[in-house]
Amino acid sequence: MSNNRSGVFFSGLMLGASIGALTGLLVAPRTGRETRKILKKSADAIPELAEDLSTSVQIQADRLSASALRNWDETLERLKEAIAAGVEASQRENQVLKRQKAVEKSESLSKN
Repeated sequence: MSNNRSGVFFSGLMLGASIGALTGLLVAPRTGRETRKILKKSADAIPELAEDLSTSVQIQADRLSASALRNWDETLERLKEAIAAGVEASQRENQVLKRQKAVEKSESLSKN
């Protein structure tokens, strides 16, 4: 069923494009020669436009990469600080537990 729907859609798309192109040619304000000249100039400009677009995309990618790297470095630094704080808290808690066990052991020995 989806193949049938796809075929109908693409057939409609092609028919619409053909009707649009034909209508555009019939109501065009310029002659065919002028239109072809304009189209050729536009086609000749495509490589330059593509190069400009490629350069713009590269610049944006570089900016995003630098931003992501900065964010990563900041996140890594915060993570290191959090781990250090966790280790320190764990060591303090371990010392407290050792003291409590020592107190409990001494109380246990004094009762015996």
